[in-house]
This record gives sequence, C-alpha cells and structure tokens, in this order.
Amino acid sequence: MDPTDAGVRFRWVATALFGAIALGGAIDLALDQPATLWSFHILFEAGMLVLSLGAVAFLWLGWQGADRTLERTRLALEARGAERDGWRARAEKLLRGLGEEIDRQFREWGLTPVERETALLLLKGFGHKEIAALQDKSERTVRQHSVAVYRKSGLSGRAQLSAFFLEDLLLPDLEA
Repeated sequence: MDPTDAGVRFRWVATALFGAIALGGAIDLALDQPATLWSFHILFEAGMLVLSLGAVAFLWLGWQGADRTLERTRLALEARGAERDGWRARAEKLLRGLGEEIDRQFREWGLTPVERETALLLLKGFGHKEIAALQDKSERTVRQHSVAVYRKSGLSGRAQLSAFFLEDLLLPDLEA
C-alpha cells in the first residue's frame, strides 16, 4: 500500500468523523428545541460543535502545510540527487583514469593478473583473509601473491604500496 494513499484515506476518514460529530451536535441542538439559548446544555453542545468544526479546519491546514513541506523536501532531494549524479559522473571519469594508471603500473612491474587483483585489493584496504575469501583462495596463497607483488614492485609492504599511489594525491587549493 502506498503511504500517501493511506495518508489521504486517513484525512478523509478523520474529516468525516469530525464532520459527523459536528452534524450530530447540530441535529441534537435542533431536536432539543431549547427554551433559552443560554442554558448550560445548549452552550456545551454549541461549544462541541464549534470544537469539531475547528478540529477539521486545524487538521486540514496542518495537512496542507505538511504537503507543502513534503514537496519542498522532494524538490531538495531531487536537486541533491542531480548533484550526486554529477559528482559521480565526474568522479567515475577520474577514478577510471586512476584505475587505468594503477593497472599500467602493475603491468610495468610485471604482475600477473592474479597478483594485480591482489595488489588492488591490498590498496583498497582488504586484509589477507578478506582477499582470500573474495578470490576463493587460501590465505597462504594470498600471502604468497602479496609477497610477489612487493618483490616485483621493489616495495617493502602494504604501507609503501599505498604510499606509492597516494603519496602525491593532494586536495586542490586548501585555502579556498
């Protein structure tokens, strides 16, 4: 069930209930045929009638305000979505280029396809156990691939591997 359908249904049911209370109060007042308009009974029923009609008006005004707020929120969310999509497109282009350069460097070091995959997962921060699970290999095999990556690259470990690719990565103009 669509939540907006349930909300609309609730609005109409609540309006109908308060309307029925107001109508019942008006009918009761008319059937009482009071001798005076200033008796407690008449004033009480008139107050209940006004209260019921006021509740209907209050609820409808609140629902209209909620609808306006919801619409503004939807528009803001769409704008953020467009902003996010633009950022993703720009980032994907840059990351694709970075990924290609990382792969080019891996090939330059003479890494095999499995070693390149292991090296990339090491760069992403995965541990040997996690890489073993992802590659469906033993942890020992992953460690051997890691050692081969470090030996072929001339680097001493994961920290130097990460630093090799990220050391010169700078944020543009930190003062702005």
